[in-house]
Amino acid sequence: MAALFSPFRSTFRYMQRQAHESPVIFYSCILGVIGPVMVITVPPIRASLGWKPAERVPTTYPLPNRPRRPVQGYEDE
Repeated sequence: MAALFSPFRSTFRYMQRQAHESPVIFYSCILGVIGPVMVITVPPIRASLGWKPAERVPTTYPLPNRPRRPVQGYEDE
């Protein structure tokens, strides 16, 4: 049974050593693990708190509800 948990024990020891000797590697590993976990856990928490996504931004200009008339000459004169 001890051989089953041996990889986790050595990983914990490695992370413990890195936290003291080079904290940059330690915090990089922690942030690397937290990112995918947040992708799974944050959306249900947001929904339970009543968050609703914003309306989508329009990608086209709305056309007027009238027939189009052809342009003749310059209209600024």
